[in-house]
Amino acid sequence: MAKSAKRKVRKNVVKAIVHIKATFNNTLITVTDLDGDTICSSSTGCIGFKGARKSTPFAAQQAAQRCASSAKRNGVREVEIRVKGPGPGRESAISALQQAGLRIASIEDVTPLPHNGCRPPKRRRV
Repeated sequence: MAKSAKRKVRKNVVKAIVHIKATFNNTLITVTDLDGDTICSSSTGCIGFKGARKSTPFAAQQAAQRCASSAKRNGVREVEIRVKGPGPGRESAISALQQAGLRIASIEDVTPLPHNGCRPPKRRRV
């Protein structure tokens, strides 16, 4: 009995949301439709960067270019960008999306900020 392979369905989405999560060690880019279903995703580690090179703006730019080309194949023309985190790949990922030919409708920072929630860990004494 042969297993049937699940075929990737091409979605035809005109407007999408790009989520950029820029940490100090990596940059993750996910393109979703307006309902939140993932169209494509990429990260600096997926492209082949390892270690300290993953956290560079150039690596984030490469990941954004790959994600943008994949999104354009699915019919995306206009994007809203939501950036989360303090990493070095924030601005370079946004500029790479713009250079790839996607029209940017809005850029929003969704970094979670505590309203004096959890107590921080004790200070390190070296």
